[in-house]
Amino acid sequence: MGKTSVRVGLAACVVAGMMGAGSVCAAAEIPLPEHPRPDFQRSAWQNLNGAWGFRFDKANVGIGEGWAEGKTAFPLTITVPFGWGSALSGVKNEADIGWYRRTLKVPEAWRGQRVFLVVGASDWHTTGWLDGQQVGVYQGGYTPFAFDLTDHVKWGAEQTLVLRVDDTPHGFRLTGKQGYGNVRGVWQTAYLEARPVTALERVHFVPDIDAGRVRVKGRLSAPAPTAARFTLAFKAGDRAEPAVAEIPQGQQAFELDVPLADVRLWSLEDPYLYEVTATLACGGQTDTVATYFGMRKISVVDLPGLGHPYIALNNKPLYLKLALDQSYHPDGYYTFPTDAFMRDEILRSRSIGLNGQRIHIKVEVPRKLYWADRLGMLIMADVPNSWGEPDAPMRAETEVALRGMIERDMNHPCVFSWVVFNETWGLRTKNKEGKPVYLPETQEWVASMVKLAKALDPSRLVEDNSPCNHDHVVTDINSWHAYRPGYKWEQELQDVCKNTFPGSTWNYIGGRKQGREPLLNSECGNVWGYKDSTGDVDWSWDYHQMMDAFRRHPQCCGWLYTEHHDVINEWNGYWKFDRSEKFTGIEELVPGMTLRDWHGDLYVAVGKELCREERPGAKVSVPLYLSALTDRFATGQRLALRASLRSWDAFGVERVVPIGSARDMTVKAWQCGPLDPLEVTLPAEPSVCVVAVWLEDVTGHVLVRNFTTFAVRDGEQPRQARLMRDGATVQVVRVAPKAFTASEWSMKQWDVFDGLKVNGAGKGFFEYRLPWPAGLRAEGVSSAVFMAELSAKRLNGKDTAGAANMDGDYMRGLGTHDPSRNPNSYPMTDTYRYAGVVRVSAGGRVVGFVDLPDDPADHRGILSWQAQKQDGTLSEAGSYGYLVSVAIPQALLAQAEKEGHLTVRVEADEALAAGLAVYGERFGRYPLDPSLVLTLRGGQP
Repeated sequence: MGKTSVRVGLAACVVAGMMGAGSVCAAAEIPLPEHPRPDFQRSAWQNLNGAWGFRFDKANVGIGEGWAEGKTAFPLTITVPFGWGSALSGVKNEADIGWYRRTLKVPEAWRGQRVFLVVGASDWHTTGWLDGQQVGVYQGGYTPFAFDLTDHVKWGAEQTLVLRVDDTPHGFRLTGKQGYGNVRGVWQTAYLEARPVTALERVHFVPDIDAGRVRVKGRLSAPAPTAARFTLAFKAGDRAEPAVAEIPQGQQAFELDVPLADVRLWSLEDPYLYEVTATLACGGQTDTVATYFGMRKISVVDLPGLGHPYIALNNKPLYLKLALDQSYHPDGYYTFPTDAFMRDEILRSRSIGLNGQRIHIKVEVPRKLYWADRLGMLIMADVPNSWGEPDAPMRAETEVALRGMIERDMNHPCVFSWVVFNETWGLRTKNKEGKPVYLPETQEWVASMVKLAKALDPSRLVEDNSPCNHDHVVTDINSWHAYRPGYKWEQELQDVCKNTFPGSTWNYIGGRKQGREPLLNSECGNVWGYKDSTGDVDWSWDYHQMMDAFRRHPQCCGWLYTEHHDVINEWNGYWKFDRSEKFTGIEELVPGMTLRDWHGDLYVAVGKELCREERPGAKVSVPLYLSALTDRFATGQRLALRASLRSWDAFGVERVVPIGSARDMTVKAWQCGPLDPLEVTLPAEPSVCVVAVWLEDVTGHVLVRNFTTFAVRDGEQPRQARLMRDGATVQVVRVAPKAFTASEWSMKQWDVFDGLKVNGAGKGFFEYRLPWPAGLRAEGVSSAVFMAELSAKRLNGKDTAGAANMDGDYMRGLGTHDPSRNPNSYPMTDTYRYAGVVRVSAGGRVVGFVDLPDDPADHRGILSWQAQKQDGTLSEAGSYGYLVSVAIPQALLAQAEKEGHLTVRVEADEALAAGLAVYGERFGRYPLDPSLVLTLRGGQP
C-alpha cells in the first residue's frame, strides 16, 4: 500500500502539485485497476473491470430463455464498473434489467482455496451464474457482496460468468439522489478473490488513544474447524512484536487488545496510518489480509472558556468546516473515472481549508475514503434514502445498507459520524387525509436504528436524521439545515443559539428534549434561500455574510456548506460539475485573499453588513469580531492587526491608503469576542470602497484576511460637472445607461431595476447623445475619452420565452437543467468565458474596438449586490463589466461643438454577436455612468 505517513502541507503549491494534468482522464483499457479495498486486501485477486458483453431485457424474458448459460447473443459492450446509462459505460439507458457476460480463468495456482466473485456495489438485485450454474443472489444497491464460485470452478480453463441486474423501480428502494444520474447495474469494481477454506471475514479496529491501545475485533468465515492462530504484524517502528490471539476450535469471533508505545495519532495535520498484516493460520492454510487503522478518538468536549459542547478529535474541540459532497461525476454518476480523480476530490477540499465532507445520500466508494484517511479529511457518512413510505421492505433495505456500510467502513479513521436519515425523506406515512406524517411509531423505529448503529460502532457519533423540519428523535449531534440569503444569517443564528440549551424542545419532535449535544449546522447556503432557489449565481457574496455570522456565534460548533461541486440542477458548488474552477474575485479586492481566509481556525469578521451606503467623507465605525477556534495560541501570541482602505472612484481610478497604524494584540486559544472597532474616513468623492483587515504574526506573515465594503454616494452624480483631477481641470458629461437615443438588437433588449443596467443580446447597438457643455470651445480641450463599464451579454435561459416553467422535483433530478434559467440566476464567473468585442463609434466614425473578456458575476460586482432588493429574489446579482476608455479624436470635438452634442454608439461586433451590457453608477463594479471626459487646456474657462 506504500508509505502511509503523509504529513499534509497546506500550501497551495503542494495541493497544486498533487492535482496536476492527467488527474482527470478517460477510463483506461482496464478502468480503476487498483485494488478497491486498501483497507482489506488479499494478494490473490483478479480485476474484472473492463469490457463485458451486455444486453437489455425489456420484457424480462432472459431467465426463461436461458440467457444465464451465456450462449445467447450479448450484442452490446459495456465498460464495468460504470452503470449503464452513464457515458463512461458506453451503453445508453434503455431498460430496467440488464445482463452482463464475460469469460474468465481461475488460476490453477488457486486450487485448494475457495474462489469468490466480489462486487463492490451493484444496483439493485443481482444474480450470478458460472457456466449456467447459479452462484448467488444479492439485493441492495450500495454495499459489497461475494458469490462463492468454488464448486463450479474449472481450474485454469475458460469459463463464462453471467450477471443479471434488475433495477426495476420500487417505492421502498433506496434511490437517494439518483435523479442526478440514474445508477444502474454494477457501479463498483468487480473482482475474483481466492481465500482459504476458513478465512478472515472481518478485522475491525477500535482505537483507544487514552489507554494507548487498539482493540481488534475479528470474525472468521465459519467456526474454526481446528484451533487457529490470529497474528497482527506491524511495520517497523510502529510495534516491534506481532500481536497474537489463539482461537479455540469451534469459535468464530475473537477480540484482543494491542498496546502501542509512543502512539502516533491520526490527525488532520498528520493523518498517520498504522499499516498492518493480519494473518489467520487454521487447518493447514493461511489467510493474509493487508489492512490499516488510525489511532484517533471522536468524542464531545466543552469548548474551553465558553463551555459550549463541541465535537472533538483526539480530545480537542474541532471547529468543523464541511462541505456537502453529492459525490457525483457527470460521466460516471456514482463512479469516478480514476483513482487520481478520487484523490483530487479530497485535495480540492483541503486546498480551500475545509476539514470535512458529508458524503450525501450515497455509500461512498472505498478508495475515496482511503484518500480521505491518507490525506486527512473528516467524513460524515449518509445512508441513502427511499422516496416511498417507511413500510417493512423499506425498513429492511435501510438496515441492509446501514449494516453493510458500517461493516465495510469501520476501519476508516476519516469517518466520524453515521447519518441514518436525511430531512425525514422516506419516513412519512400518508394519513387518512392523504397528508404525509412522521408517525410516532416511525420515530421509535428511527430511534431503534440509531441504537443499532451505536451497537455496531460505539466509537463514532450517530445522527438519527439530518433535519430541515426540526424533528430529531435521538441523536449525538443537534444538527439542523437552513438556507438563507446572506443578509438573513445573523438573525437565523441568533434565533438558533437562543433556542439551544439542555431541556429545550427546539429541533426535536414528540416532546423530546435537547441534552448536551453539539449544535452543528449540517446544511447551509443560499441555494434554497431565495424563491424557487438560485440557479447558477455568485454564491460567494451570500457566503461571505454567512461565514461572518457563523464565526460571531461560537455556540455553533461548525457548518456544512451546500455544496462541494455542482450537480445537474444545483449550481452552488465551490467547483462546477466537471470540477473546473469558479472565481470569486476576492483576490482582486484584497490582494492575497483566498477562500482559505474564510475557512481558517483564526477569523476576523469585519462589519455587520457586507455593503453599506454612506455619504462622501463620512467617518464610520466598523465593528470587528475575533474568532480563534484553535489551541495554537495556548500561551497567547502577539499579533498585529492592520487595515487598509481600497477605493475606486467614478473614473475607475484605484487608491489604497492605510487605516491608522498597526494594532498590537495578544490572541489566546479559543478566544471569541468583539474587538475595538475601526474608525474610517471614507473618500470625499463617489466611490466603491473595500475596508480590508488582516492579522500578521511577528515575522510579518499574514494569518488571515477579511473585508467589508461601502458604496459612497450622495444621490445621483450630476449630469455635467467640472472638477480637478491629478492637477488638471476636466469637464465630465454623464448619461444614464437607459438614456440611449437609439438601439437595435437581433435577439432581445431589456434593462435591470428600471435601467441601472441595460442589456442587448445578439448583435446590435446602444447609441447615446452626450450634450456638448455650453460655452466650451473644442480648441480648449487637450484630450477627450469616452468611458463606460461594459461587458459581453449572453442570452441566459431565464431571458428566453417560456423560462418561467421551473416544474420538477430538484431533489430527484427534475426541474430545469439549465443553470441560467432560474429567475434569480446570473452565471458565476468561471473558466468558460463568454467573450465579445465592442465597436465604439463617435460622430459616425469608428474610434475603437475593445475586447470584452466575459459576462462575469462574482464578488467584484459590489454595486450589483448592493442594489438587490432583499425581497427573496435576485436580479443579475454580482454582474459587472470592464472599464472601457476610448480616445475621441480632436476633429470630432469640433463637430460636437458645432452640433451641440457628441453621438456615441457602442455596438456588439457582428462576427461574434456576443451582446452587450452597459452598467451605470449604481450597478456593477465602478460608480460610473457612460461618460465623456474632457481634459481642458490651461486657461480654458
